[in-house]
Amino acid sequence: MNTSENPPADHATDQASASRRCPCGGGDVYGSCCGRLHGRFAADGTLAAPTAEALMRSRYSAFALAATGDLVQAEEYLLATWAPETRPAHLALDGPADESGDDVHWLRLDVESTSGGPFDDAGTVTFTAHFRTPAGRHAQHETSRFVRRQGTWFYRDGDVS
Repeated sequence: MNTSENPPADHATDQASASRRCPCGGGDVYGSCCGRLHGRFAADGTLAAPTAEALMRSRYSAFALAATGDLVQAEEYLLATWAPETRPAHLALDGPADESGDDVHWLRLDVESTSGGPFDDAGTVTFTAHFRTPAGRHAQHETSRFVRRQGTWFYRDGDVS
């Protein structure tokens, strides 16, 4: 897989979602933030996150956009960014509400600490992901571990507290 610190936005990125704020909370619009990573993957399978934090944010955005139906390739992206030795065979992602009424709205990502820059081979990201379900508001606090192999960052595993 190829890597790049500044992957181009891909034509597959929906224009409406490309111009709205990125779900990861980094402050940029989706097309200039996680959308570049998702679009690059959709175009040619390239994983291009330059740091453990960038990969974490793009994975959160994939979960958030899968829940609204706005990222068709969310499962493929999440599995591809997962280290092979800990990767599950498949994921059951939250999607838009169906007739059962199950609905998850990802509200906000708070990144509390990070390690693992573009030249490191391991990193961690401690974060809290806030979401709402029909049962109310919730938060998931996690410290995720990442590894970089041949220039590509992968999610390894995490501790939820």
